[in-house]
Amino acid sequence: MNAGCLTIKELTVAVGGGLTPRMVRHYHQLGLLPQPARSPSNYRLYTQQDVVRLQRIVALKQQGFQINHIRNILDVEPETETNVNLMGQLQQQYRSVMQQITQLRQTASALEGLLGRDRHCQIMQAQVLAQLKLLEVETQAGLGGLEKLWRGLDAQVHTHSEAFQESLQRLLPDLSERSEIEQHLISQLVLACGDVSLVSFVRVSQGAIAASRDALKSGCEIFVDIPTVAAALDQTRLTHLGCQVTTLIDNPHITTATEAELEFWQHQKWQEKLQQVSNGCVLVVGYAPSVLLEACAAIKEQKIQPALVIGMPIGFSHAPAAKRQLMQQNVPLITIEGTLGGGLLAATALNSLVESLIEKPDCHCYLNAAFR
Repeated sequence: MNAGCLTIKELTVAVGGGLTPRMVRHYHQLGLLPQPARSPSNYRLYTQQDVVRLQRIVALKQQGFQINHIRNILDVEPETETNVNLMGQLQQQYRSVMQQITQLRQTASALEGLLGRDRHCQIMQAQVLAQLKLLEVETQAGLGGLEKLWRGLDAQVHTHSEAFQESLQRLLPDLSERSEIEQHLISQLVLACGDVSLVSFVRVSQGAIAASRDALKSGCEIFVDIPTVAAALDQTRLTHLGCQVTTLIDNPHITTATEAELEFWQHQKWQEKLQQVSNGCVLVVGYAPSVLLEACAAIKEQKIQPALVIGMPIGFSHAPAAKRQLMQQNVPLITIEGTLGGGLLAATALNSLVESLIEKPDCHCYLNAAFR
């Protein structure tokens, strides 16, 4: 066997990331990885260059890139005019992905329209399901009958209030591995935005629930980025706990992520104010990514020591980066990965923690080893 070359098994060990020989062979078939040289015994022989390429493939897949995206990225040389074409291709692929998401969202909405109905609608629901089975043999007139059934199902909503928790029981994924308090938190976030897929992106660090309850019991300071977040907080319950709310950018005219971002960058006083937050506070960022980025830097340098960070800023590049940096800090946190977020969700997260503390002060489910 050639010196310095690796077998396919040795290659997977060198690359890591859960790579298997079967996946390597699959990448060969897709053209992502060139066919390697062979030994006299017909074993595949891989070089260090193959290791590097596979590491890039694994890293890009873990970041969510699809195979065709990865191929385009790897085949473009850095600092060439081809990058312009690549960006155009990626933009086109992004639009295609968004179109697929839209179609899936429509399907999800149709399913939610059935699964989200409570027991008061079950009779009409059964009729709709029966009609759905006949769609393949029904005429256009039959489709009109189905539309009539849907209208009848919708008419039932006027007879009673919506049973949100009953709907969530059918729609939410299995959360049994999470503590009762964390389940409540996630349910409230879903109800705040109406999107069940949010569950997959919520991140609650180990010890975050315990840290939040200890801080809130002690009447900690609640430090928020802009007034819009403060306005959405449950001031009555926070006052009951003795928690005072302080707004970083205390300009009432700042109401959007764009305004908050520019205001924070243009005025040094807000950056200096962030460095002065009290130790043991709960820091809530719902709009400006730069506020969270600056907070992460201050935490890393041990200039501030919040008890909990709820980081849910809005943005398409800085916000995901800020959340990734937050998850790298040694601090209890609650965040939503990616671009999703906003002041309402950030405030909802804190309100849920406050509600759980007041309604269930003796609950210790979060201390169970299974939920840590």
